[in-house]
Amino acid sequence: MKPDLFQAPDYYQIDDLLSDEHKMVRTAARDWVKKEVSPIIEDAAQKAEFPKSIIKGLAEIGAFGPYIPAEYGGAGLDQISYGLIMQEIERGDSGVRSTASVQSSLVMYPIFKYGTEEQRQKYLPKLASGEWMGSFGLTEPDHGSNPGGMTTNYKDMGDHYLLNGAKMWISNSPFCDVAVVWAKNEEGRIHGLIVERGMEGFSTPETHNKWSLRASATGELIFQDVKVPKENLLPNKSGLGAPLGCLDSARYGISWGAIGAAMDCYDTALRYAKERIQFGKPIASFQLQQKKLAEMITEITKAQLMALRLGQLKNEDRATTAQISMAKRNNVEMAINIAREARQMLGGMGITGEYSIMRHMMNLESVITYEGTHDIHLLITGADITGIPAFK
Repeated sequence: MKPDLFQAPDYYQIDDLLSDEHKMVRTAARDWVKKEVSPIIEDAAQKAEFPKSIIKGLAEIGAFGPYIPAEYGGAGLDQISYGLIMQEIERGDSGVRSTASVQSSLVMYPIFKYGTEEQRQKYLPKLASGEWMGSFGLTEPDHGSNPGGMTTNYKDMGDHYLLNGAKMWISNSPFCDVAVVWAKNEEGRIHGLIVERGMEGFSTPETHNKWSLRASATGELIFQDVKVPKENLLPNKSGLGAPLGCLDSARYGISWGAIGAAMDCYDTALRYAKERIQFGKPIASFQLQQKKLAEMITEITKAQLMALRLGQLKNEDRATTAQISMAKRNNVEMAINIAREARQMLGGMGITGEYSIMRHMMNLESVITYEGTHDIHLLITGADITGIPAFK
């Protein structure tokens, strides 16, 4: 295994805009990724296995619910710290960041935001510590970009709810202990339910043969007459806005995470270009290679500034869904383009597991689609600036 020599680019001295706490949080995450993720991630991706051994470490660096108050087991950090943690984890691997994103923004966030005090006390500390892992059930086999068309439903049976339906493309599902599931009641209103491993009729088959996010566990959530206790309903928000609020938080994290993947590809390509000799000199001395590198660092810098400003708005509770969509779309596109250019710079070596670039590229093919496809995010911006939703 090659040593992890990653050096983060900071072309516009953005570190000057970060607090000492921000930098401490980032350093802890970066050091952990170098020590615990980099040495094992290529092997895990080749084997298509999620390395469960890293769960404890993710919890220790505050990756699970970093912005959840300390009284519930979270780190009580701000939104920029959350973003920086996601950036560093995705620098290691998008699949590992997906695991942390789901736990934080799609499981802990709705329980904290929409749940009862009893639910917060019961679930959040164990999720924050990694003792329990969670998943988020919104996407269905026939309803991806149109989640409001979901058919998963529950009926009031008097002393419990009876849940039926199926969700797919669910990160963490094969090993989750709890799932926050979105389903329609008998009036067609969407509510969140906490479903626990071991409830009769609840199963989580794994999705195999993925070419992307291979070091992340993906599966389905199947509900066949699952009896859900009434106290497991999230009571404080209903309607499609409830799960979409969770996705706002997760998409915000992705806008930072994608920068990490891009930085890793850029750093790898820059280092390789300085070392690779062709025609008697390093390929970094050729104009076309310098063009690629110059465009990479320019796009990374633009994305860093966008993410930082979005984090400031999030801290002030002023970030809009449309602003988050723009950052998610822009930064993931930026990252996947850099991964492709970096792969070309490495030539044939770029497709091997000796370097991280091809793994990042394959992972980003999922990131550009999940939690709002590339096209849907463009239409969210279009609807925001014109006042006319094109997808309805």
